[in-house]
Amino acid sequence: MTTRRQFVAGAMAGVAAGTLIGINGRANAQAGTQIRISTAAPPSDFLAKALEQLKADVEAANVGLNVSVHPASTLFKQGTEVQALQRGNLEMSTMTTFEVAQQMPAFGLFNRGYLFKDYAHMRRVFDGPIGQEYRKAVAEKMGIEILATHYLGTRQVNLRTKRAVKTPADLAGVKMRMPGGPEWLLLGRTLGVSPVPLGMPEVYLALKTGTVDGQENPLSILNAAKFYEVTEQVVLTAHMIQPVFFNIAKPAWDKLNDAQKKALQDAALKNAKAGSDARLADEVSITAALKQRGLSVDAIDLAPFRAAADQAYAGADYAKSWDKALLDRVLAA
Repeated sequence: MTTRRQFVAGAMAGVAAGTLIGINGRANAQAGTQIRISTAAPPSDFLAKALEQLKADVEAANVGLNVSVHPASTLFKQGTEVQALQRGNLEMSTMTTFEVAQQMPAFGLFNRGYLFKDYAHMRRVFDGPIGQEYRKAVAEKMGIEILATHYLGTRQVNLRTKRAVKTPADLAGVKMRMPGGPEWLLLGRTLGVSPVPLGMPEVYLALKTGTVDGQENPLSILNAAKFYEVTEQVVLTAHMIQPVFFNIAKPAWDKLNDAQKKALQDAALKNAKAGSDARLADEVSITAALKQRGLSVDAIDLAPFRAAADQAYAGADYAKSWDKALLDRVLAA
């Protein structure tokens, strides 16, 4: 009887200890600082993949940060992330120059069509003194720390049905999906299209049903979102070489200790570069892949589009708030 009682007592103690260990284990797993990253990028895109690797690198550093990545606007709708950061409802996002310009109009020049000559030009700007000044101003005036600059790609026009395109006039009347905001409307004018604001998760169905006639995005995003299934043509307008930032709300950043900041900063820089390199390589090969899928991919003379952009921005009220001296520095970089 004594032996049986000792066995039962030991077993109950073991169960209790195991339960306590389990509870403590879960508590320890949850004790780290939570970093949620919201992005509109689909899971298959290089941007979302870079963020997933950032998560893996940060958690491997074992500095008490728990990172979760929420692609395809599953946590916050595209266009609402910046406000969520500023309200303290979100820790990290992928922010564009368009979102910065909404609150800092002097920086609207970075949304200008045909601003950068190529990828290397964009990198010289954001990795150099101009980029340092830009990050400092965003941190001070928006309360957001930019950790790294990722290459979102070179934006091209993608049409639901084929048409001959040589000048912006050939795109007149085309309902083109574009993100919302006056900057995008102005960019649409330089292309000759009728802009239709629409979130990325809605674009595929809109193209399929004819709600819009086309969309404009980098080729890698077109490919990742499978827009080739519902479109027939790509026109290589190359109207924007676009960066996107890995960024964190400044209050969330300031709460991190030095080891946590280093782990997050290092992972952001490493994976922004890896994702950018992967997208660049993809852009080299994707034209042939799209042709194999049956799409027309048309290179065109960009001179008429550049001229239309110069004319549109020169007379636009929106451009009057730009820092003209900074624009000259960017062009000369």
